[in-house]
Amino acid sequence: MTTTITLRRATALVAAAGVVLAASACSGGTPDSESRVLNVGQISNSIAFFPLYVAEENGYFEDEDVELGERPRLGTGAKLAAALTSGSIDIAAGVVTDALNLHESVDTARITGALVTEYYVDIIVGDSFEGPPVDAPIEERIAALEGQNIGITGPGSGTEALVTYLFGSQGLDSATDATLVNLGAEVPAALGALSSGQVDALAFFQPVGQLAEQQGAGEIYISPQRGDVPEMAGQLHGVTFSNTEVLENRPELVESFNAAIDSALAFIADDPEGAAELLAAYLGDTDPAVVEALVEIMPQEMASSSAISQSSYDTALAFHVESGLVAEAPAFADIVWEGAAE
Repeated sequence: MTTTITLRRATALVAAAGVVLAASACSGGTPDSESRVLNVGQISNSIAFFPLYVAEENGYFEDEDVELGERPRLGTGAKLAAALTSGSIDIAAGVVTDALNLHESVDTARITGALVTEYYVDIIVGDSFEGPPVDAPIEERIAALEGQNIGITGPGSGTEALVTYLFGSQGLDSATDATLVNLGAEVPAALGALSSGQVDALAFFQPVGQLAEQQGAGEIYISPQRGDVPEMAGQLHGVTFSNTEVLENRPELVESFNAAIDSALAFIADDPEGAAELLAAYLGDTDPAVVEALVEIMPQEMASSSAISQSSYDTALAFHVESGLVAEAPAFADIVWEGAAE
């Protein structure tokens, strides 16, 4: 199983590199240590990357003398990793799965900050799904997913990781006991696939589950964040990551970036009304009930700061190793930038 996943990951990274080739040609090679510009790429506008928006809107980056340059939404972790490797971005905002995948291929990859310390991907089932109710034992709910078409963002992603882990916990293999459908990271496309019956379930990041429930398209069936999978509690999930070239040339700037993120995380924790207002703008045309639901759970899942603890990393690593998503387990000091270690 690990060999298959590694081959698929390598294929995805090679394909993704073509997407960012033109951008890397424009960005230049070695980072300019005097520049205050950071190009930051992220997968999507999922809840994990809300702190970046808060820091931008509240002027925290400006306070730290950090100027954001290009900030593309790249759709998958493979494209994010390819953009970082090619030099078209300096900092990647993704999930720890993306950082581990990249480190397995390029050992200069480093995790530079924490954003979310709960697994914020949910299993969402459509209204026509026939299975035990959401309050049934977790083993029964996982078994009900066998043979189903399950939408994920793409190969090697944190969304695929959850399906692989859950199936493995019950002696199932997601590669053969379900059909994983790559949908990309566009929320409307994912919800459309669920409501039309193209897929029976989704493994997708917040707020897709909340939107599905609000639209009557489905319900959140399994949620690590709400405690459905106790073994996954408290793990490092949403992260920023970079490489040693950037960190050796511009460590002070990355520290300033993290300081702005720290201010954003504190704002989200301390000012729920202000956070709700910004979240509504971040999510665009979203029902207020969805915003309210997210604001209620955000303090439970957002990191307390960008600093990365050994325990949160160890829990995340156990999840990835047990599910076969990484072949080797990098030590904390080998992948976590010393400037971000708690």
